[in-house]
Amino acid sequence: MEKYDIAVIGGGPAGVTLAKLLGKTNKMAIIRPEDYSMIYCALPYAIEGLIENDKTFKSDSLVTDAGAELIRNTVKDVNFDNKTLTFADNSEIAFDKLIIATGAVPFIPPIPGSTLKGVGAFKTQNDLVWIEQMVSHGLKKAVVVGAGAIGIELAQAFSYRKVAVDLVDMGDSVLPNLVDADMSGVLSTELEREWIKLHLKSKVVELRGKDHVESIVLDSGKTIDFESYEGENCTGIVIFAAGMKPEISLVKDSPVTTDRDGIVINDRMETNLKDIYAVGDCAQFNSGITGKVQSGKLATNAVPMAKILGFNLNGQNRTYPGFFNGAATKVGKYFIGGTGLSAVAAEASGYDIVCGYSEVTTKFPIMPGAKKKRMKLVADKATHRIIGAQIVSEEPVVGRIDLLTFAIQKESTVEDLSALSYASQPHQSFYPAANIVVLAAEDIRKKQGW
Repeated sequence: MEKYDIAVIGGGPAGVTLAKLLGKTNKMAIIRPEDYSMIYCALPYAIEGLIENDKTFKSDSLVTDAGAELIRNTVKDVNFDNKTLTFADNSEIAFDKLIIATGAVPFIPPIPGSTLKGVGAFKTQNDLVWIEQMVSHGLKKAVVVGAGAIGIELAQAFSYRKVAVDLVDMGDSVLPNLVDADMSGVLSTELEREWIKLHLKSKVVELRGKDHVESIVLDSGKTIDFESYEGENCTGIVIFAAGMKPEISLVKDSPVTTDRDGIVINDRMETNLKDIYAVGDCAQFNSGITGKVQSGKLATNAVPMAKILGFNLNGQNRTYPGFFNGAATKVGKYFIGGTGLSAVAAEASGYDIVCGYSEVTTKFPIMPGAKKKRMKLVADKATHRIIGAQIVSEEPVVGRIDLLTFAIQKESTVEDLSALSYASQPHQSFYPAANIVVLAAEDIRKKQGW
């Protein structure tokens, strides 16, 4: 039986990162069943036609050039006592250390009709190929369930491809995990301008059809209907983009401790079993702000988690600070970013908060092409700490969101941000007299008398 120093189950962002860190110094196997590792956040733009499908596939050389062996197979059993893996073809390997990086899978609610043809999710190569085939063969209408980043990006892609789109979400605003309702109003307007029909405060309770989905029933009693299904010409599809659940079926009923949001780990990615680790979307960990369990299913969390583990297995002693969940997306002409806790999430976590707002232009107002940029800061009244930030702009926001994530991570206060030293240039910022972060911090200080 072949034996490896390190076996990694999963070839996503965490698996590739681990290969780069450990592949040259260990006999290492990266195991995945898929033909390709995917750049998941690029999938909507392949549907839109901005990039070719194969541009969303990561090269296997990212693993093999790093010195790791790539095994394309499905693990069907783990023997934690003997430290062996059994594959679908009944072949086996042994390991000294095992890293579980199996990711997450889309959640499709078990409602009536959820198994009808034409109902699916959007995560895998097969999903991408199926949806692209439907669009290319005359798809007339799509219903996307979930107004988070992936749902909105996919809805826009359908619209750009001349497919009529209905977007359904239980929340009262779009992107509820990224920005609060008082920041997202312009985004709803922008989606409607792009011919996307919104159904907010709505829940899909049933899907109807004989063989293929033909209508969607909302909790209000309203239905969204497709044209009659004839032969192989699908007129409508339903895509669920309403959340992810950890892929932990492999360790179900095993000695590995799991909880609602994944495999339980400590800040070194260690599970309750010696030499067994978990990283990425399959692992449950805490908010870096509240210290409580928080979902953090983002590649930008999976990669740092994998780095912490990789460095530690190379002899270092690093710890992971927790999730801050800085993220961004694009809606029409608007770039949106959020980090930390939204006002809604902060209050739900028990914080007494105060919010500050600011609005400037992306360039000096006298410069051609100057566009609006708006910010919201969320602060804890008791400690004055910044615990959340949101930006809606007509130019990219990721750099600013990263700065604010760092400020939150370092427990910066409103007073700290109001004293921020900043740069200014006519093509790149507002006038030197004001800075969007400083203005929002000063708004809080004015409200509170700090």
